[in-house]
Amino acid sequence: MTRLQRKYSNTGCYHIMLRGNEKKNIFLDDEDRQKFINVMDKKNSQAELSLYAYCLMSNHVHLVLKDRTNELSLIMKGIATSYAMYFNKKYCRVGHVFQDRFKSETVEDERYLMAVIRYVHRNPLKAKLVESPEGYKWSSYWCYMNPDEPAANLVDTQYILNTIAVNPKSAVREFNRFVMENNDDKFLDMDEGGIRTLEDAELYLNNYLQKNWPEFSRKEIRTNRSLRNEIIAVLRKNTELPIVGIAKLLAVNRGVVERVRPEYY
Repeated sequence: MTRLQRKYSNTGCYHIMLRGNEKKNIFLDDEDRQKFINVMDKKNSQAELSLYAYCLMSNHVHLVLKDRTNELSLIMKGIATSYAMYFNKKYCRVGHVFQDRFKSETVEDERYLMAVIRYVHRNPLKAKLVESPEGYKWSSYWCYMNPDEPAANLVDTQYILNTIAVNPKSAVREFNRFVMENNDDKFLDMDEGGIRTLEDAELYLNNYLQKNWPEFSRKEIRTNRSLRNEIIAVLRKNTELPIVGIAKLLAVNRGVVERVRPEYY
């Protein structure tokens, strides 16, 4: 089947998604995520790019950027190849890490650009990992909330914030309000996947406990049968962890997890 020719943006701006081959996880721990960010940072300094937003999920990555050289395919190939070499070496594996071709959509005006940036930063909320973008470590949202910090330099926050307001503090507040605004944004018609790794499940569980049972410790959860079973049911309903993964997360016997019927909760 002939591939469709990639559409190029008149503004040079794109929303890009890199997804794991066969939708498999491309980040297994925080070291992997930091490595991908380092790869992006290096490419950012080498090419004439402006990175406006990013979000690293377990099995895919969102990027919003501006390419001034019209060499988007070469840039993305460089990022994917560099990270894949690291990933395969670390985990003693061979083969593709990413799907052969990244997805992209053009961003032709500022209104659409803002909507895409909001969508990218709300990905962890959509996956039920956190209740606020600030609770997710591996996106560029932190850069927008702390634009003067040296670590925020990876992202061109100033361009976006300057389009919102002249006063820096007002711009940050308005950006936060805009991202938290309820919306029906949909882009690239993609399946975002669910909570599949222990790290994502840990984040989801911590937020669930903080919201619903802040007075209980992990040890108390294991010894409180009623509460423990409720949490097991929630994890079985809302995550894609296997039974053995849930057992490991809660430090309980596999049989304890198997006996809980989610449909009864």
